Amino acid sequence: MSVLRIGAGAGFQGDRIAPAIALAERGQLDYLVFECLGERTIALAQQARSLDPSQGYDPLLERRMRAVLPACVRSGTRIVTNMGAANPRAAAEKTRAVARELGLTGLKVAAVTGDDVVDRIGDFTLDETGTTASALGDRLVSANAYIGIDGLVAALNAGADVVICGRASDPSLFLAPLVHEFGWARDDWTRLGRGILVGHLLECAAQITGGYFADPGVKDVPDLANIGHPLAEVDRDGNAVITKLDGSGGCVSRATCIEQMLYEIHDPARYLQPDVVADFSGVQFKEIGTDRVAVTGASGTPATGLLKVSVGYRDGWLGEGQISYAGANCLARGQLAIDLVRDRLAHISGALLEQRGELIGVNSVLPTTNASACPAEVRMRYAARCPDALTARAVGEEVEGLYLAGPAGGGGVTKGIREVLAIASTLMPADRVAVTFDMQEVQHETA
Repeated sequence: MSVLRIGAGAGFQGDRIAPAIALAERGQLDYLVFECLGERTIALAQQARSLDPSQGYDPLLERRMRAVLPACVRSGTRIVTNMGAANPRAAAEKTRAVARELGLTGLKVAAVTGDDVVDRIGDFTLDETGTTASALGDRLVSANAYIGIDGLVAALNAGADVVICGRASDPSLFLAPLVHEFGWARDDWTRLGRGILVGHLLECAAQITGGYFADPGVKDVPDLANIGHPLAEVDRDGNAVITKLDGSGGCVSRATCIEQMLYEIHDPARYLQPDVVADFSGVQFKEIGTDRVAVTGASGTPATGLLKVSVGYRDGWLGEGQISYAGANCLARGQLAIDLVRDRLAHISGALLEQRGELIGVNSVLPTTNASACPAEVRMRYAARCPDALTARAVGEEVEGLYLAGPAGGGGVTKGIREVLAIASTLMPADRVAVTFDMQEVQHETA
């Protein structure tokens, strides 16, 4: 195989499914990759698994597999995904169940495990807290290492049609097929670095086809409503062309590629990954056709031997309430509402871990209370992080109380509470993380 075609099926857990279906049906892909884990997603998945051992994988896994498996089987497209989240084995079993129902016997589905390191995280110091993970006690929910390509490549080498893992480095999901198909050496730092660039460009799906890029009148994107997901045509040396399906909305340009390359990158010359330290400082993008951008110039150096570990822990409860004010003097009425709630919560303020009042559209994102003119409407939000659910409920109740005991014209109150899952991080030696896989073939149902 001289050129490998890899498509991005998803860029986050809640991503749209229709573009992935189009890629599966019309993309003539060798691989379709679904990247669905965020920083907090796996901690939430661990919570779900603790309540039901059969759960803990991506809630859209069944819908996605049902939507794309028939077309992928027909075209010989293999699937790689981190939709296993906290429970890759259960995700693999659910995928096999879907395949059996669809009559897709013979499909080989592998589960890659080993990223869950909660049993050995205790002595490691967390960057954000400055304390060891063991100091969290029963507040500790999860600890998952960002694994590299080892388990993924091993599963592909064994013939897996679908490979499902949990927490892995996002670009590794794309690098693994390249290493498997092209046989790149594990110390071929230049090609590995190029493969990481391809993965980084594709991992956020529609972000490189105009999503998150669009800015009306500044950076217009055609047919954004029907935006398509990207695919890469990658050669044996790791150079690539980024493109999308003909007829799909959005655009692939030098500008969209540059924005995506710089997205979530601390140092473009040292992008730390489990398998290589990628260097994007010499990357060149060249538009070679409509929605076709050639990518060259990435390289790499040896990996650090350390893996990032994302640690999830319970950090109190969030209570919040919102209310709207419109018309003349609404800005002043909204600010009065904030002041009233703060004053009325004063008797429990010592118990509140954090609290904040804000006017959405005025100072909820940027830290300013200055407005050039009074807006037509504002929505006041008051939120507090609390030690328990009972205290958290009091926040929304005070906002609701503004209906009759607050400024004129308030309406549209909402309130709610939720447990806060915080994320901290640390580094763990890679040799402390043992990755493996198991694979089963979809069989005919027996009576």
